[in-house]
Amino acid sequence: MIHARGLTRVFKLKKESVEAVRGIDLDVEAGQLVAFLGPNGAGKSTTLRMLTTLLPPTSGTATVAGRDIARDPGGVRARIGYVGQKNSAGENFRVRDELVTQGRCYGLAPAEAGRRADELLDLLELRPLAQRKPGTLSGGQRRRLDIALGLVHRPGLLFLDEPSTGLDPKSRAEVWAHILRLRAEYGTTLFLTTHYLEEADSMAERVVIIDNGEIIADGTAEGLKNDLAGDRITITTATEQEAATAARLGGGEAALRTAAGMTSEAAGGTTGEAAVEVEGTTVRLRVANAATALPEYLRTLEGNGVKVATAETARPTLDDVFLTLTGRSLTDDDIPS
Repeated sequence: MIHARGLTRVFKLKKESVEAVRGIDLDVEAGQLVAFLGPNGAGKSTTLRMLTTLLPPTSGTATVAGRDIARDPGGVRARIGYVGQKNSAGENFRVRDELVTQGRCYGLAPAEAGRRADELLDLLELRPLAQRKPGTLSGGQRRRLDIALGLVHRPGLLFLDEPSTGLDPKSRAEVWAHILRLRAEYGTTLFLTTHYLEEADSMAERVVIIDNGEIIADGTAEGLKNDLAGDRITITTATEQEAATAARLGGGEAALRTAAGMTSEAAGGTTGEAAVEVEGTTVRLRVANAATALPEYLRTLEGNGVKVATAETARPTLDDVFLTLTGRSLTDDDIPS
């Protein structure tokens, strides 16, 4: 559905600076739900604007929905939908009229545009709002209207740029319910950006992470977490001296790495943060399988005279993946301005 290769030196003016997409190689199959993640300035929105023909690449090629974005931008636009970060509907026309007008802009006959508007009102549960103006709608209602406007011409591929930003938890859940329904009922390919990592983790079957204009990770959420972050074991001890001993044993004990299913190289933390951290009487370890590694670790500590006060395990997050790859948190500066 999407094939983009070698998009380099693409610039966007933003706050008197430029943002570059240095090199993107990306293939997306029909029917996938792909979450495109990265901090502010990473190139997410720039990439979407290129793929939707709103911004021409200075070099490289991209084929979207079977059409080249540079040679046939009109063909691309006819086959995709795009929901940007800002609201799409105007303020002076009623909701249904906005949908009909959008359909007419895509070449639908008046009667067909009306039928399509009614279909979308029902699909996105906007029927009770049909005669209201967009300015009177709540944030979640307006976002559903934005999605409806992107679907008027029945595209097989829908781009969503931060579809749930700024919404309260209930509205976010409602918007996501409709997004997932589109995929389930129509097989729509969905390519979206979001700074809510739990959304990408639980909803997307594929996660692509971009940083400094380049893709640094691509896979399923579970795969990336298992391969690049690992589970966490956190223990506390009575004294800092015992914590230092526990950290040494956790970082160098071959039996622990074997039980965790992690190689020596992976346990050493080749990129980003180390596999073992100590802070006062608290020790944190990164392992492949905490449920398997923790009992062995506790036996090792007990055998070396270290008394453990508390012990807990935690599954990694996508932010842990980004932290491992870059040494910084994805959530430090990812809220759109």
